[in-house]
Amino acid sequence: MPMRKMSNQEVFASIVGAFFATLCASFFSNSILEADNMPMVLASTGASAMLIFGIPHSPVSQPWPLVGGHLISALIGISAYYLIPSPVLASSVAIGVAMLAMHYTGSMHPPGGATAVTAVIGGSTVHELGYYFVIVPVFFNSIILLSIAMAIGTFRETNPFVVNGSNSESWLKQSMSNEVK
Repeated sequence: MPMRKMSNQEVFASIVGAFFATLCASFFSNSILEADNMPMVLASTGASAMLIFGIPHSPVSQPWPLVGGHLISALIGISAYYLIPSPVLASSVAIGVAMLAMHYTGSMHPPGGATAVTAVIGGSTVHELGYYFVIVPVFFNSIILLSIAMAIGTFRETNPFVVNGSNSESWLKQSMSNEVK
């Protein structure tokens, strides 16, 4: 399926949005994490920014997959860290279980896989946060990205986050209907 072509105005809005969203998430994460652990967390945040700003109409770029995919993956990654002593095995299990969970909840968001792995191998600061890692920084970074994406969406010819006359279903219903049957 070909990607929807964006106008120059939409491309510019996407670039500005991705810049500000990543900058805000970086400042937020920097206030919580040690500098050594920040790149691990921001890798999945940056990948999410590429999706939600670069291909905003994709099913994996919608609000539920963005937030749900990261939260589910973080929970699974933290659990794998606590339950499986080998980081290599724990990371692999976290990816597989996160993919399964995202599939069945209609929240498939590929950067969520990086979030699951970050929870396992993210270092002492991430591990000290424990399950709090799901909320801070994962949930808050997702909300930062989503808020800026929704604001930037108003500068698009077709806002992927707003219900309009040609699209009567909510984004959540659309996300859930994209599941493989």
